[in-house]
Amino acid sequence: MQYRHEHLQTVQKDLIPPKMQYDEQFLRAQDVGKILGVERSTVYRMAATGRLPAMKVGHQWRFPAELIAWMLDAHDVSPKTAIHRRALEVAVRDSLAYLELGAELLSVMLVITDMSGRPVTEIIHPSPWFRDNLNDPAMLAECFDDWRQLAEDPDFALCFRTGPHDFDCARTFVRVGSQLVGMLLAGGVAVSEDDERELYHLSSEERDRVLTMLPKLAVQISQRAADALPDLAERRES
Repeated sequence: MQYRHEHLQTVQKDLIPPKMQYDEQFLRAQDVGKILGVERSTVYRMAATGRLPAMKVGHQWRFPAELIAWMLDAHDVSPKTAIHRRALEVAVRDSLAYLELGAELLSVMLVITDMSGRPVTEIIHPSPWFRDNLNDPAMLAECFDDWRQLAEDPDFALCFRTGPHDFDCARTFVRVGSQLVGMLLAGGVAVSEDDERELYHLSSEERDRVLTMLPKLAVQISQRAADALPDLAERRES
């Protein structure tokens, strides 16, 4: 972990071209590959599927250095937390079509995160406004911070809350037994009818339906994560 942070500092200081010195400092794919210890092709796949914060500059991917550093800090987790995240990833992989259908039928964005607020999925069924702003590193940073705060919030009440971008989201938890392993968030919902952005405008009845269905979706993910956990634990011990 220390090597990664030292390499990140070197990249930020010496390797980022002057033309990339915007309000946020950006890294190239090869720089991120060195930091994470993976091939550049893997970095491209992670960017394309939303597993890394990234934006397109021309035809090239660029990665906000500050967000990459934040993700490295978040990855410094215990083996127990790591295996829970892996079980969550398996559950999401097996349930992606189910989640996509649920997001479309409920007219919301969905995302699953682990209990540090790090996304396990890309944004499913993003609203047009959110999709148009996905290349804004500041917006993504605020979303990640909001998800982290939601993960730390002990309030289990299922309700809509207004986030940093003035749209509503609701959250429920994914469990393995009594252990919380992740969150399922539904968002992109306009706070009021006066909001002219291309968000999802839901009636009170449609909002109630989201709050009714969200825990049911989470139960499906929880069951699949619980089913995956024994096999993953056995692999780790062998």
